Amino acid sequence: MDSDKLLGEFLRARRELIVPDQVGLPQSGYRRTPGLRREEVAMLAGVSTDYYIRLEQGRERHPSDRVLHALARVLDLGPDATAHLHELAHPRPRRLENAGLPDQVRPELLRLIRSWPRTPAIVTSRRMDVLAANQMGDALYDRLEHRDNLLRLIFLNPFSRLFYRDWEESARSKVAQLRAVAGADLDDPYLTELIDELSFKSADFRSLWARHDVSSESLATKRLRHPDVGDLTLAYELFTIGGSPGQNLIVFQAEPGSPSAHALDLLGSLSTPASS
Repeated sequence: MDSDKLLGEFLRARRELIVPDQVGLPQSGYRRTPGLRREEVAMLAGVSTDYYIRLEQGRERHPSDRVLHALARVLDLGPDATAHLHELAHPRPRRLENAGLPDQVRPELLRLIRSWPRTPAIVTSRRMDVLAANQMGDALYDRLEHRDNLLRLIFLNPFSRLFYRDWEESARSKVAQLRAVAGADLDDPYLTELIDELSFKSADFRSLWARHDVSSESLATKRLRHPDVGDLTLAYELFTIGGSPGQNLIVFQAEPGSPSAHALDLLGSLSTPASS
């Protein structure tokens, strides 16, 4: 990732995903590339074509907030992607005092999640490394290769396409979350190393990464298929952990009385060591 090119790469990727009909333009004539033309984006955003081209080429890296708002409107960016656009144009200084150090999960948080006997919970880092899990969290991901990192799990483990019943949606969501985390940050060598590894080993990751989707998903429904208890439909909620920058708590819950709740109960009983 080249910091001088991130803004231009983002604009180009998002421009290529917009079809003329979305912005009220007629679909006329042959188009060599998908999406809008540069001159169309410039016209709709109220800037000159030359200025917009310089933005995409990385020769103009400090557009005004007015221009950024106009581009976000034209490119149909949601709140997360709009915030990402502003960060690429005006990167914030990053705190590097903990760079390279292992993430430590607070003992109080560990005690909390371990007190939940029927609720799977895991703690992850900004790179989606699994830093801690309670007994149910361990059981949910039991026997899955690359379970120590959720991105490696979904892209490097072929079984993930069975485990995640909506694999495409889950994969796209995780890549969009990684984009939101990465922002304009090229100073974390572990983050860039992970992106390079996944880009080298997974064509699916390369394709999704090139879309420049951005999302900080915190609420969702996850449909999983566990090898021991079968299909699960779980509410997924992600909480940022105050006082531990970059760490997130992920909690899974089933609708009370549902088949998934009964499956979680079974999973809990299977994962509980037999008393001697």
